[in-house]
Amino acid sequence: MKNNIEPANRVNEIKEYWFAGKMREVARMNADGQDVVSLGVGGPDRMPAIEVVETLCESARKENNHAYQIASGLPELRQAMSRWYKRNYGVDLDPDAEVLPLIGSKEGVLHVSLAFVNPGDKVLVPNPGYMTYTGVSRMLGAEIIPYDLKADEGWMPDFDQLDKFASEGGIKLMWVNYPNMPTGACANKELFEKLVAFGKRHGIVIVHDNPYSFILNDNPLSLLSVPGAKDIAIELNSLSKSHNMSGWRMGMVVSNPEFVTWVRKMKSNIDSGQFKPVMEAAIKALDLDEDWYRELNKVYAERRKVAEKIMDALGCTYDPAQRGLFLWGKLPENAPDSATFTDKVLHEAKVFIVPGFIFGSNGEGYIRISLCSPVDRMEVALERVKAMK
Repeated sequence: MKNNIEPANRVNEIKEYWFAGKMREVARMNADGQDVVSLGVGGPDRMPAIEVVETLCESARKENNHAYQIASGLPELRQAMSRWYKRNYGVDLDPDAEVLPLIGSKEGVLHVSLAFVNPGDKVLVPNPGYMTYTGVSRMLGAEIIPYDLKADEGWMPDFDQLDKFASEGGIKLMWVNYPNMPTGACANKELFEKLVAFGKRHGIVIVHDNPYSFILNDNPLSLLSVPGAKDIAIELNSLSKSHNMSGWRMGMVVSNPEFVTWVRKMKSNIDSGQFKPVMEAAIKALDLDEDWYRELNKVYAERRKVAEKIMDALGCTYDPAQRGLFLWGKLPENAPDSATFTDKVLHEAKVFIVPGFIFGSNGEGYIRISLCSPVDRMEVALERVKAMK
């Protein structure tokens, strides 16, 4: 039926999330019996700690635990998040004023952007980087300014380039992500100090998206560990990767009380709080001891070895110092573009890996392998890749 109804302009400004369309293709192949090994999506496949699941179940059986909750979450949850930050990052946070639970840190990208970005404001986004930074900024009518991350600079920002962008004015927000997705590069304290200084120098809010700091990484860092960072910086964090709770949608935003208040105002107009049993289970997860992280990383270390063999079999090169949930590899010299390369692997080897171009122009010429598949399936993928012509 034809009519004169048009969608909002933002619908035409953005594309469907790349993974949504690709996963439909993979699902069709599986429905046809092709048994695709998925090394694409970064969603942990393992269970959360059993005591976390038991806490959820016990709480869900209580008849008074099924009501709406307030946007700021349980006080006990904010206290657990504050303890977690102090224990793991050495950062002191006031649980009543500087911590806000989120329904996932991806959703937090939207809440933070709504709180700070007006139409026409400029937003610095990493290239390559997480697609949601660009998608959300575009939805809000911001002007997106990609800043370069390059292999020969260790996938670190070029501060001469950043200062040039800032000198032109109008930049409100800068998105940062270390350990970096997709490249696996790790920040150090010096980089974080430079970022805080840059934000203060130009009046730009630095937002650090920090969900990967516990995966194959012996030195978790928070941007807020830099003295004075709270004045200009915000950090997003999540239990999705660190605690195998991606579907539970449990994240947090931490910053100074004023910034957190602005974000909470946005959030309170969008959702009705999180399910109380999920919040109580998250408290249990946040108080897990170091054994949890050690066991988690034993699994990922074993998978990483197989991922490296897959990269070798594909003729790709990679930096062994990478951290996080993925392995980022450079295509062979004679390879076609990343989309053609990964489509060939998908249709000939029945292995789904991600082309680097989806993360930005600087991602072209690279591929990404997820560690979120059991070792036996990754070994199937390895044998299939070896058998390719």
